Amino acid sequence: MLFHGLEGSSNSHYAQAFAGEVQQRGWRLAMPHFRGCSGELNLSPRAYHSGDHEEIGWLLSKFRKTHDAAMYAVGISLGGNALMRWAGEQGHAASAEIDGIASVCSPLDLAASGHAIDRGFNKRVYARMFLASMKPRALQKLNQFPGLFDPHALMRVDTLYGFDNIFTAPLHGFKDTNDYWSRASAKRDLASVRVPALVLNARNDPFIPASSLPKFEEVSDWVQLWQPNAGGHVGFTGGTFPGHLSDMPKAVVEWLKQVSI
Repeated sequence: MLFHGLEGSSNSHYAQAFAGEVQQRGWRLAMPHFRGCSGELNLSPRAYHSGDHEEIGWLLSKFRKTHDAAMYAVGISLGGNALMRWAGEQGHAASAEIDGIASVCSPLDLAASGHAIDRGFNKRVYARMFLASMKPRALQKLNQFPGLFDPHALMRVDTLYGFDNIFTAPLHGFKDTNDYWSRASAKRDLASVRVPALVLNARNDPFIPASSLPKFEEVSDWVQLWQPNAGGHVGFTGGTFPGHLSDMPKAVVEWLKQVSI
């Protein structure tokens, strides 16, 4: 199973890359869309968020009941944080649902990553890009449920912090952005993981400060940290310029295969 990142979908470049890799191996891949990301608006007065581990657990349990085979899960960026958050919550119980997991370029410390995206070049380019799709989707949700939040305040925000304070946090039971980013971050739960887990983060990821990455003493013995110097945010391109996203999915899937041997 592949869990996508913020505003991602099955059309995302990394989803296509993983699909190609597992197809070559004769494996099957399922990629659920988080609420509202499939092209259809979900029906309830909520969306999705970085720490949505209950949603992850429901999906894994549903697939485990219908597939009698080895099962692995990979989470990209936001999806990886939610996946690792679930694994930390479950502890030993996670092995009943999954044989191995991996997170790729995931913001495991949401506060560090959120502030990094909301500053300088990242704010001018990436925060603006995310908000350009997140705001219209939030307004669609407001049309479904009038009074859910203040649309004028939402349209004035120019940071992810501001968006989460008005929309994401209160919509999902958090007090505010600080509460959301603190409680939803998976980093603090990595010491409780009890299923084979790979945590892959490039040290030059513009969204994730290298200083915020988990250290070996902060994770359980079940967690393996890969922290290469280069790779950006879900980059890891190989081959001749401009490169292609192939080496990373191959390495991640091979690691998952090895942990079950």
